[in-house]
Amino acid sequence: MKSFKRRRFLVAGVLAIAIGVSVPVAQAQQPIKIGHSMALTGGLAGGGKAALIGLQMWVEDVNAKGGLLGRKVELITYDDQSNPATTPGIYTKLLDVDKVDLLIAPYATVPTASIMPLVKQRGLLLMGNMSVEVNRTVQHDMWFNNGPWNDAASLAENFFVAARELNAKTVAFLVADQEYAQNMARGAKTIAGNMGLKTVYEQNYPPTTVDFSSMIRAIRAAQPDIVYVVSYPNDSVGIVRSVNEIGIGPSVKLIGGGMVGPLYAPVLESLGSMLNGWVNFNFWVPEKTMEFPGVKDFLERYSKRAVEAKVDPLGFYLPPFNYAIGQMLEQAVTATKSLDHKVLAKYLHENEMKTIVGGIRFRKDGEWANARVLLVQFRGLVDKNVDQFRQSGKQVIVEPAAYKTGEIIPFDQARK
Repeated sequence: MKSFKRRRFLVAGVLAIAIGVSVPVAQAQQPIKIGHSMALTGGLAGGGKAALIGLQMWVEDVNAKGGLLGRKVELITYDDQSNPATTPGIYTKLLDVDKVDLLIAPYATVPTASIMPLVKQRGLLLMGNMSVEVNRTVQHDMWFNNGPWNDAASLAENFFVAARELNAKTVAFLVADQEYAQNMARGAKTIAGNMGLKTVYEQNYPPTTVDFSSMIRAIRAAQPDIVYVVSYPNDSVGIVRSVNEIGIGPSVKLIGGGMVGPLYAPVLESLGSMLNGWVNFNFWVPEKTMEFPGVKDFLERYSKRAVEAKVDPLGFYLPPFNYAIGQMLEQAVTATKSLDHKVLAKYLHENEMKTIVGGIRFRKDGEWANARVLLVQFRGLVDKNVDQFRQSGKQVIVEPAAYKTGEIIPFDQARK
């Protein structure tokens, strides 16, 4: 009987030890969950689907290296349908039901703005995804944007630097009536006012507008030296086509500046030669000054995935900057050996992040300390040839000086 009790005690002891050891091991094998929403349907889906590939590629790459803190990384994605009304509910579910460890913001300004109060209230780190001034009033100290600007004015600044080089005196504004576009326009108008430019035409239009002929005729009649346009993809196409059909007049030396449309390959391919002479903001183009370590390899791998997924085949706009979000999280987690949001935020504030889109340092408000918004001019384009945009010399960087690959040419000369 004593022998039986002794054997039972030993078995129980072995089991206790086994259980005691197995629990931490099981915990160590749990993946690190990173949650976000992405526009996979709706008006922003063209960018959202491409951006998601960039994030997925980082997850695959980091897991191939063993993950983070010895754990695999799992990306949990929900479709926000390009609708800002859906994002608060999605992020509440990510936190309370999925129990994610880290958060990435939705793509774009409006869907992100609606979750800023939530993440600040809960004291959470949020990696931004191409949003403009969503933290301007919220002032959350754990927000970090991947977009290479620091305020709305920095998105427009180089357009007006080029305008000064062309001795512009008057300006016309054509702007979509939505938060992102209005934020950009506000910054542009501040710069124009500081330069002493006279506004001779100003028009806000609903984003659903399809006929711009009357507006283009009105701009032509006003005879501005420069025309600053802030538009979304569909209206970008409509505006460029209207200018091509009607003409903008001989007074205009510079036109474009803030159009989202020409950041996407389908729009570039659709407009082709009609874009010659236009200028636009951009964040990465295949010019020699943009050859950051790893970006070419990433884009080569991305383009193969994009063809299979039937999304933007170039992927210059969003995918590399979404991959960079992952790289920044990877560096912060690896360096601190922590998933604590405050610890990670402190590291991101204090250190330069090394990414495929270059080095990034953050200001106190989580925007880039040194903005790097490009102004490019389209030149020598032909029709129906998306591959031409992979060549240098088609989107010439005319500002800023540190990345310039050519000088600005007046609109009518560049058209010829």
